[in-house]
Amino acid sequence: AITDIVSKNPAAEIVAGIDLNTDSSCGYPVYETVSEVTEAADVLIDFSHPSLLSGLLAYCVDRKLPAVIATTGCSDEQLAGIDEAAKSVPMFRSGNMSLGINVLLMLVERAAKILGDTFDVEVIERHHNQKIDAPSGTALMIADRLKDALPHQSELVYDRHAVRQKRGYQEIGMHSLRGGTIVGVHEVVFAGRDEVVEVKHEAQSREVFAAGAVKAALFLTGMKEPKLYNMDDLVATVISDKL
Repeated sequence: AITDIVSKNPAAEIVAGIDLNTDSSCGYPVYETVSEVTEAADVLIDFSHPSLLSGLLAYCVDRKLPAVIATTGCSDEQLAGIDEAAKSVPMFRSGNMSLGINVLLMLVERAAKILGDTFDVEVIERHHNQKIDAPSGTALMIADRLKDALPHQSELVYDRHAVRQKRGYQEIGMHSLRGGTIVGVHEVVFAGRDEVVEVKHEAQSREVFAAGAVKAALFLTGMKEPKLYNMDDLVATVISDKL
């Protein structure tokens, strides 16, 4: 998907890829490991696996190469590694590269501030049966935004089966569904007395994530200050450009 999107964008070019499958029929060289890459580049886009993160970060820091980290399921230690790398080179990380999801985050934050005193909040995410992390990185992004916006201290509850008791006022219910080829659905439910507000985003193809990652890469090439950037920074730029 990234290859297809870049091929239609005159502002971008892929100089190399990294994959265990080193088939180069895509039109650029593909290497099995990042250490084999010798081509000069402006930014690296990572959609891979957390186990590869430390090697990618070391490569980027050594070459002062900005990176868009789109891989989810990273441990706290790995996230700290991204923060450390961002001290010496611009880094961009998001649990979801879709612009639509990040608009959802803005809407959810506003709703939580208005409804949080009297509405219960639940987060539901659905993905394909090959996804290994649960809840999704996006669901955790949503939960973090809710916790910051709600007017009370909140706790995430993942398993209601384990405890037989009424729902607590401070709970944010987290629910993960896995099945079929679902690309990604995220829904936030605000349930109050006699009314329900639902905010939902559905990705219908993986292209939305690829498109967002390419936008993030182009954004990052214009950032000179070493720091950790995120989709809020990119969305703010998009809004500014439209004003």
